[in-house]
Amino acid sequence: MNRENDLQSAAPPHATREAILAAALDAYSKFGFRGATTRRIAEAAGVNEVTIFRHFGSKDTLLGEALRSIPADELHTRLPEEPRDPAAELSAWSEDQLAHLRGKRSMIRTCMGEIEERPEMTDCAATVPRAAFAELCRYLVRLREAGMAFTDFDERVTAVTLMGALFSDAMGREMMPEIYPPTDRAAREYSGLVLRAIGADDNTRAAFADATGAPRG
Repeated sequence: MNRENDLQSAAPPHATREAILAAALDAYSKFGFRGATTRRIAEAAGVNEVTIFRHFGSKDTLLGEALRSIPADELHTRLPEEPRDPAAELSAWSEDQLAHLRGKRSMIRTCMGEIEERPEMTDCAATVPRAAFAELCRYLVRLREAGMAFTDFDERVTAVTLMGALFSDAMGREMMPEIYPPTDRAAREYSGLVLRAIGADDNTRAAFADATGAPRG
């Protein structure tokens, strides 16, 4: 029995599967669909190609599952069920989202470059951002329902605006660094702009309360 087979026999099935998924995601990010060969993935995972096909059946299935397996728990900041400090809450969430996008930008760029040829790969990779979008929309609705924002904004358009700014920063800063705010302030500035637009920042809420006689909150 060779060393590769020793590694396979020593590892539990779950560990082997996770190693293959990680190797597949890394290979796809670096080389695209065509370059992410099962041989390359097998070598990186410390298994043989037969093991890959036994676990996943085909390269298409493997790469699709690898993209869907990007863990949402890499995002450590969640928006609260009861908003209390929108500026701090949305800034921290945006910072976490931006860090996640920067860490995955190689994979994202690969997906975008292959979207016409293999749209299913992009769809697989959209699991985490779709969840983030839904979370942000729910938070914006809660702000409105709590009387902490204007009542006439569209939460979906607002969420797209913020997530679009974060995505642009993560993907474009290397190319055009001069057009973006300083890295350590970017997430705070994007989220602050959105909060001002919907009347959920402290200054706008205070001015609105003074003008209408509504309680500050």
